[in-house]
Amino acid sequence: YGAKIRAPHALVMTFLFKSGSLREKLKSIAQATYAHSRNLAYFVFTYKGLLAAQARLQGKKIPFHSFLAACIGGWLVFGDNNPINSQIIMYLLSRILFGLARLAVEKGYIPQPKQDPFPLLAALVWGTVLWLFEYHRETLQPSLQSSMTYLYDDSEVWHDLSDFLIYNKRTDSK
Repeated sequence: YGAKIRAPHALVMTFLFKSGSLREKLKSIAQATYAHSRNLAYFVFTYKGLLAAQARLQGKKIPFHSFLAACIGGWLVFGDNNPINSQIIMYLLSRILFGLARLAVEKGYIPQPKQDPFPLLAALVWGTVLWLFEYHRETLQPSLQSSMTYLYDDSEVWHDLSDFLIYNKRTDSK
């Protein structure tokens, strides 16, 4: 599963934003794919093992077991702050926030919105990220900085139609 998810992403990001030879790029893609796959496999093994151990020790499975097993697995497997783990954690965090908001409505902790809150969320997310990009760029994750630099800074310079189709940074002197 990790290879299925990481390989296409690494391929696109590597060829868009990394320099180097084809061999170096392919090596980078393989390393990112391997790291993502390995971490997911280690996490699943750790999580399932800890779930089974807790159920065996207590004689039954209780909801807290999944939280505790995942916390331990998260610490052990994803606790190293590197680009792969960082991206996985950010991906999960966004899904968790959506899930917790839905759960809060479902449980009655907050009222069901009268209209779709997504447009407001979209406005706040984009407003915040562009403000951070313009005034506190260093606080953003490097791959997000690269994407935003490409979209908002590099787009200030145009050469020809190839800027739309390939990449608008010239490496040769045309």
